[in-house]
Amino acid sequence: MNRFLAVSVTTFLSSAIWAQVPGNTAWVRVVHGSADAPAVDVLANGNMVFQGLKFKSFTEYTPVPPGTYEFKVNPSGTSTTVLTSGPLNLQGGTAYTFYAFGKVANNTLTLMGTGDDVAVPGMGQTKIRVVHGASTAPAVDVWATTPYAPLTGAPALTGMPFALASDFLTVRAGVYHARVTPAGTKTVAIDSGPLPLMSNTVRTLVALDPSTAGGPFVLPDVN
Repeated sequence: MNRFLAVSVTTFLSSAIWAQVPGNTAWVRVVHGSADAPAVDVLANGNMVFQGLKFKSFTEYTPVPPGTYEFKVNPSGTSTTVLTSGPLNLQGGTAYTFYAFGKVANNTLTLMGTGDDVAVPGMGQTKIRVVHGASTAPAVDVWATTPYAPLTGAPALTGMPFALASDFLTVRAGVYHARVTPAGTKTVAIDSGPLPLMSNTVRTLVALDPSTAGGPFVLPDVN
């Protein structure tokens, strides 16, 4: 199972149950995380692979033969390329996510790729990763507590800059509360509310820029 769940501040939450990626194929998916960009098309080596992706939308994993690819992002229905990956060697047996981050208005559009650990952790556990995709936010700390508990002790992740993905962390399944603060503070910028992490799943939380001026950041769930 693979799903995105939008919560406040631009964030994606996902949960997935997967087998291993076959050794003779690579898996690719794309996340549109640019708040002021139009819908986009994604091309691989000049061939259309995904069409009409809107802000906060994402594709399912798509199998492709291992090899060298160049990905281009165009405003949907045009031949104008606004982002390009350059040549990338995609390995068999590996899953990849490509994120379009940043804002058109301040010329910060960025294409970021990650290798994804899609192997499930086993019953009673879940794997979770955090991605900082909010170009207008500073480096952040990420806190994980029981629901509505005060922020005490140390954050789970510290000093994450824009366009960085954490490692996958394996934790006990249950209900958590994720909060994102500017690094070194306890000022909550993104609040997930009660966040159920189901047994034997893999999840990715992505912090994104607000979709409207002065609006909240978003924390979606991607896997």
